[in-house]
Amino acid sequence: MDGKGAWRDNVFVERLWRTIKYEEVHLHAYDNISAARKSLGRHLTFYYSRRPHSSLDAQTPDQAYLIRRYQS
Repeated sequence: MDGKGAWRDNVFVERLWRTIKYEEVHLHAYDNISAARKSLGRHLTFYYSRRPHSSLDAQTPDQAYLIRRYQS
């Protein structure tokens, strides 16, 4: 770690939260915390299991994980 609060220290998590904000949070007006949690849960399921990622050769994170796990 380079220092307190340096974005480089957590770049992958920061990128994930940026994606969630722009693809989910900023597009919806939630009625309450429960609705927000449910919606975020659905979006995270979509993000990991159905949304292809260019950095993973158009695979989902779940697909990439399973392929790498069983190649070993």
